[in-house]
Amino acid sequence: MKSFQSLGLSQELTQAVQLIGFETPTPIQEKAIPVLLKGNRDFIGLAQTGTGKTAAFGLPLLELVDEKIQATQALVLAPTRELGLQIVSDLENFTENFKNLSIVAIYGGASISEQIRKVKRGAQIIVATPGRLIDMLGRKAVNLNTIRYVILDEADEMLNMGFKEDIDEILSKTPNEKITWLFSATMPAEVRGIASNYMHNPVELTVGEKNTGNVNIEHKYMVVNESNKYSALKRLLDFTPDIFGLIFCRTRIDTQRIAENLLKDGYNADSLHGDLNQAQRDKVMMKFRSRSLNILVATDVAARGIDVESISHVIHMNLPDEMEFYTHRSGRTARAGKKGISIALITPKELGKIRQLEKRLKSPFSQIPIPTGPEVCQKQLLALMRKVHEVKINEKEIESFLPAVYEELKDLSKNELIKRFASIEFNRFLDYYRDAPDLNVKIRETQAAERYTTGTRFFINLGKLDNLDKATLLEMLDDCCRVSKKNIGKIDIKGAYSFFEVEPDKADDILAGLNGIEFRNRPVRVELTDDRKSAANGRAGRKNKKKRNVNRKHYQTG
Repeated sequence: MKSFQSLGLSQELTQAVQLIGFETPTPIQEKAIPVLLKGNRDFIGLAQTGTGKTAAFGLPLLELVDEKIQATQALVLAPTRELGLQIVSDLENFTENFKNLSIVAIYGGASISEQIRKVKRGAQIIVATPGRLIDMLGRKAVNLNTIRYVILDEADEMLNMGFKEDIDEILSKTPNEKITWLFSATMPAEVRGIASNYMHNPVELTVGEKNTGNVNIEHKYMVVNESNKYSALKRLLDFTPDIFGLIFCRTRIDTQRIAENLLKDGYNADSLHGDLNQAQRDKVMMKFRSRSLNILVATDVAARGIDVESISHVIHMNLPDEMEFYTHRSGRTARAGKKGISIALITPKELGKIRQLEKRLKSPFSQIPIPTGPEVCQKQLLALMRKVHEVKINEKEIESFLPAVYEELKDLSKNELIKRFASIEFNRFLDYYRDAPDLNVKIRETQAAERYTTGTRFFINLGKLDNLDKATLLEMLDDCCRVSKKNIGKIDIKGAYSFFEVEPDKADDILAGLNGIEFRNRPVRVELTDDRKSAANGRAGRKNKKKRNVNRKHYQTG
C-alpha cells in the first residue's frame, strides 16, 4: 500500500498529513495526486462523496500555490457554505506548519463586507459558493485575472442546485490558460457539458464504476403504510440505541414537524432546513458535529455539503424525486472508508423505485422488518446492560458514597437488584410498546412491484432558469410530439435541466419531436436516461422529421 510521500508530496506536507491522522491515501487520492502535482493538465475525478476528494485536490494545490505571490492563484467552487468552510478548514490544517498561505472563504449568509476586507488583504486561495462569488464580482471586489487553478468540487450538486449560469459567468472571467480540475460523484450530461466547454483534453479518472454507490454502504428498506411512517421511524430509532444519524425529508414542513415530534417524544434531535438563518444553521451543525445531537432531520438542499465524521445511519422518510439525490443522501455515511447504513421507509407502491436504485447503483437493497414492541424492549435492555458492563468506575471518588448505597440495598438479593435496576429503563419502553401493533405491510413484493408503473424517463436541457414550468413542458410535448397529458407521468423541473416520464410507446415521438427545436433561442436537447438511449436516438433520427420543422418557429420565442 502506497504512502503519501510515495505519491510525490513534499516531506513537509507529508508530515502535516500524518499529524492530522491520515495514514494511507484513499483510492482517489492515490490516483489523482501524482497527476495533479504536475500542474499542467485539466483533470476530471469521479468518486463518491466521502472518499477523500478534498485531500485529493487540496494537497497538490497547496504544493503548487506559491506563497511568495500575493495575488489570487486558485479558486475552489463548492455548492454549499458548509462544504466550503470544510474545505477551508482542511486546507488550513494541511498548511499549519507548512506554508503561510491566505485562504479566504466566500459564502452567503455571512457579512459580505468582512469577506471583501479579507480578500483585499490578500487571498492566494479563494473557496467560494457560486452565488456569493457572483455578488462579489458584481461589486468588483474579487479579481480572477490572476487565477492559475480552478477546482469545481461536487460539480453535479452545483448543477442540481441551479448554478450552471453562475458557473459559466465565473469561468468566463478567469484566464483561458488556467488549469481546471473537476470532481464529481456522478457525470450527468450537464457536467459533461461543462467539461467539454471549459476543459482541454482532460485526464479522467474514475474510482469505482460511474454513477455507482459507495461500496461501504449497506442499503436497506422497510415497507410501511404512509400513515405509520413516523411510528416506524421511532421503532427504528429505539431499536438502534447508539445511532448517530441523519434523517431526510422531502419538504421543510415535514422536516420541522418530524424534528419537533421527536423532541416532544424525548429524542435528542433537531432540524436543518432553508428557513434557518446562518446563525441558527451554525448552532445546529455545531451541536451535531460535537454529538450533543445524535439525530439531525434535514432537507436535501440544507444537507448538501455536510461532512460529519462517523454518521452511522442515513434514514429516508421519503425516497427523493430525483434518484441522483439518493446517492448524495446516502453518501453522508460511510465516509473516509468507514461503514454505514442507509435505510428507506417506503410504501408498497415504491418497491419499483427500489429496483431502479439497485440497477443504478449496482448494489443490492435488502428488506428488513420493522421491529416489534418486544424486540425493541429487548434491544434497549441489552444496550443498558452493555453500558453497565463498560462504565468506567471512579474508585477514589465514589468510595465514600458506597456505604450508604450498600445500606439502602442490603435487603435485596443479587438477582432482585439486577431486575430492579434493569426495570428502571425497561419499564418505560414496556409501557409504550405493550400491545403495540405490527407495522410491517403484509404484501407480496411481486404484487406490489406490479402496481408501480413507470414510464420511459427523459432528460431535457431546460429548467427553471429557462422559465420552463410543467404547464409549458406539457404544451411543448403536445404541440411538438403529439403526446397528450394522459401519456405523461412524473415531471421534475430542476434549475438548469429537467426530467419527465412518458409511456414507453411514445419514446420515439418525444425524441423526434423535440430534438432540433429551439426554446427561447436555446437549442433543445432530449435524451433517454436508460440503456435504450442509443437505439432510440437512432430510430428518432429517421422519424417524423417534418414535425420538428413545423414546430421549431413556435418555440424560438418561447
